[in-house]
Amino acid sequence: MPEFNRNRAQGQRPGASRGGAPGRGPQRRGGQGDGGGARGTHGGAASHAAVPWYVGDNFNEAPPGHRYLLYLPFWTQGWSAIKEGKQRVLKDLGAIPEHAGKVIHALVQRQLQVGNASGAEVIQAFSTAPFATGLGWEHPNENGFAFLHPYGLPYLAGSGVKGVLRRAAQELAGSNENFGWSQEVIIQLFGLEPKTGSDMASGGALRFFDVVPEIAGKSMGVDIMNPHYGDYYQGKSTPHDAGSPIPVFFLVVPPGSKFTFVVDCPRAYHLPEALRIKWRDMIGAAFTHAFDWLGFGAKTAVGYGAMTDKPVVAQPEPSRSYVGARSDATTPVISEAIWRGARLKFNRANGALTAEASGKQAHASAPKGEELLATLPPDTQTKVRRNDFVKVNAVVQGSVLVRVEKL
Repeated sequence: MPEFNRNRAQGQRPGASRGGAPGRGPQRRGGQGDGGGARGTHGGAASHAAVPWYVGDNFNEAPPGHRYLLYLPFWTQGWSAIKEGKQRVLKDLGAIPEHAGKVIHALVQRQLQVGNASGAEVIQAFSTAPFATGLGWEHPNENGFAFLHPYGLPYLAGSGVKGVLRRAAQELAGSNENFGWSQEVIIQLFGLEPKTGSDMASGGALRFFDVVPEIAGKSMGVDIMNPHYGDYYQGKSTPHDAGSPIPVFFLVVPPGSKFTFVVDCPRAYHLPEALRIKWRDMIGAAFTHAFDWLGFGAKTAVGYGAMTDKPVVAQPEPSRSYVGARSDATTPVISEAIWRGARLKFNRANGALTAEASGKQAHASAPKGEELLATLPPDTQTKVRRNDFVKVNAVVQGSVLVRVEKL
């Protein structure tokens, strides 16, 4: 963990300059200071600021959130944003250092201990598609990302979990198999949201913990948006196919990452007796519905944030592992299935290949995605890389794309 006061014991002044602007290396002060603690112009002992130990000439050991929000190397000497190389920068700063992986595991374990002590409902899930949240936040990259402060780690806010579960409960309440959900029960468990011009509002009985994903592999991923009709959306022209799209890269949590959801009911004593007994099963049904139909985070309408509570069979890649996850010898092996007429999509930003069929998705991360794509005829490969509508027979194992065959 970062040591913030390592120099106090050495008699050094807290608050003295440690160097120049973030990411630009040390700068000399008064012709004598070297930004790293050398004797200043007034003499005296060497001095450092009370800052994390990884702040210096580079930030390779900083968590991704600190690099993305504080030490972003997007700037030229004139403090204008770079025009080329943003994808490489995002890939580099998305790496999860070893100490950050340990913090993720410690945070999850702390939540589990608190949840178990309070009698919470704990549901573990794995992402089957890239996960993103906080994209609407202002940022020099044009897309933000939600990081948990002060750790600088990606997270899903408890309020976001609550919003998805409320929507799932509302959809279940209107279905034939409602699992006990009704509008009255929704208000009791989730609270009453204020309407415009009204002061009528109340808190619900449930409490939703923030979720810190255990990243699959050792890095966040980079995805791409490629708007083809930017002038039309800005009201500058009619829609046409002769525009020049400008790719927009953004960070994601890669598929296969583990999400631990913790929901407890500290106000259960306010509930009717029947609801005090049933709320766990009802929340479980709402999570199942959310996993199957809704997704979590941003861009769920186009497949992001999809999850499953079923065990995910990881691809045999030595670089892919769950940070802090435990192996389970009793996990059942999922048999292969064939999706006939599945649509194939290739992500040029991260080399992932995705098959879609009947609202389901299966993925092959890089370099497996490139390898599978190379097994198709050259003309088919070209169409897939252009994101043309291409159908294939996809052999899948759970949410993992195993093979692709020409239809």
